[in-house]
Amino acid sequence: MNNQLKVCLTPALLPLYNAEDYIVVIIDIFRATTSICYGIENGATAIIPVSEVEECIAYREKESAYLVAAERDGEIVAGFDFGNSPFSYTKEKVAGKTIVLTTTNGTHALHLSRKAKKIVIGSFLNLTSLCAWLKVQNENILLVCSGWKGNFNLEDTLFAGAVVDQLKSGDFSTDDPAIAANDLYQIAKDDLDGYLKKTSHSERLKKLGIEKDIEFCLKVDLTTAIPVLEGDSLVNLQ
Repeated sequence: MNNQLKVCLTPALLPLYNAEDYIVVIIDIFRATTSICYGIENGATAIIPVSEVEECIAYREKESAYLVAAERDGEIVAGFDFGNSPFSYTKEKVAGKTIVLTTTNGTHALHLSRKAKKIVIGSFLNLTSLCAWLKVQNENILLVCSGWKGNFNLEDTLFAGAVVDQLKSGDFSTDDPAIAANDLYQIAKDDLDGYLKKTSHSERLKKLGIEKDIEFCLKVDLTTAIPVLEGDSLVNLQ
């Protein structure tokens, strides 16, 4: 029997899947999973994803050496070291550091998926290395799009389609959301930035004056690191 390759279009649909039967790939292109991949590539020791701002504060009170990052509605939460812009996760800032991170969508989707066989992080930055690893796992795969506050979004679905495009020639059976995501990717793949300019999240980020973040989040294969959840921490897959 073929392994399954499925796409969960929003965390609100996760109850329809038995996460424990899958390797789960968490996707939050604008911007959490992009920043996580970039941070791990740039030598962050670990990134600890938490659901609430208060959990970030508790970690900092417990260990002052931690960097704390919190984003809500696209903006840095006051009093935190940074939010989820990938430009905050450079070597100079994160190498050798442990970061505690909470975001509006990505960390929420991750916590809802914690029963999975394994959780890894996907972004355009690590697309090829992620897909190469997934191809040889001989496991069911569930691509979880973080969406926006429980709703569908284009950018995460488009990335899911890019993964399906690389894996579809393998020994996988796909569901309708995976087929739709791949069809969407075929429309957009030659001009990702142009296609995604119309997304609601890119409009939110533009209003915050951070168009450069959008452009960066669509860079393909800038990194090879695959962040994986080990206990409570995201670390580089060995």
